[in-house]
Amino acid sequence: MYQQYLPGLLGGDIKSLARCISLVENEAAGYEQLLEQLPVCNHTIVVGITGPPGAGKSTLVNALITELLTQEKSVAIIAVDPSSPFNFGALLGDRIRMSQHFNHPKVFIRSMASRGALGGLSPKIIEVSDLIKAARFDYLFIETVGVGQSEVEIAGVADTTIVVVVPEAGDEIQTMKAGLMEIADIFIVNKADRSNADIFVKNLRLLAHSKHHGDWEIPVIKSVATKQEGIHEIIQAITQHHKAVMHQEQKHVLLLAEKAYQLIQHRRMKDVIKQELQQEIKALLAQKTFNLYRYISTKSQA
Repeated sequence: MYQQYLPGLLGGDIKSLARCISLVENEAAGYEQLLEQLPVCNHTIVVGITGPPGAGKSTLVNALITELLTQEKSVAIIAVDPSSPFNFGALLGDRIRMSQHFNHPKVFIRSMASRGALGGLSPKIIEVSDLIKAARFDYLFIETVGVGQSEVEIAGVADTTIVVVVPEAGDEIQTMKAGLMEIADIFIVNKADRSNADIFVKNLRLLAHSKHHGDWEIPVIKSVATKQEGIHEIIQAITQHHKAVMHQEQKHVLLLAEKAYQLIQHRRMKDVIKQELQQEIKALLAQKTFNLYRYISTKSQA
């Protein structure tokens, strides 16, 4: 089935891309062969955007799209939404907030359910990202759920990771979760027209300076996304970071190794079904012979 969509995907056809993503998400027949046919694509700049709820991540992404379209760039967005525990659907629908760009020929927006993934990302995020890269978009923004420190896995997917915060977080700056501090390549203080923003930015810059990554000193940029303020500077910082790391072989190796680890882990766990585990354990408990570690050992050898 995938053969009929592959030429369109590589040619940047939006409908072919959407169908290929559906094939992969549903693990339809031939989806693995489709992924194996993808060429090496380093054209797309992949940007992860994370941060606490209420920081204005979707509004910021919307502003970034607007700016990039004026530069005649093509932009793809994956909005990772919390899953419904009942139907694994995407609940927030960030596409609504980006509706002004929804039908633009240079914009592709896809909501993906996190499906309970601990890091706030969809299990299929790596594969979907590679499909988008194969369609040769200039930028891919991955906006995550915003659930806190567990979102550090975004750093294993994105070339550049942006952490968005707001001035009200000033009291928490010294206790900011270490995970978010470690993964940030760029800090954005959104809603910077609020009181105490300058003091917060100053403190965050001091903290960011102590956490710089190699030769890259983490910038702290003020923005008011609703007014398009600071957006041009953010795109400049993304471009500068991309240039700074694109020739770092070690960073590239680490990124690919992290992706490989996640994909291998997912494939090996594919046959492990919680409901079956529950039934087996229930039966063993009834026999009064259950030992958790013996049970794990037998499952690991299966």
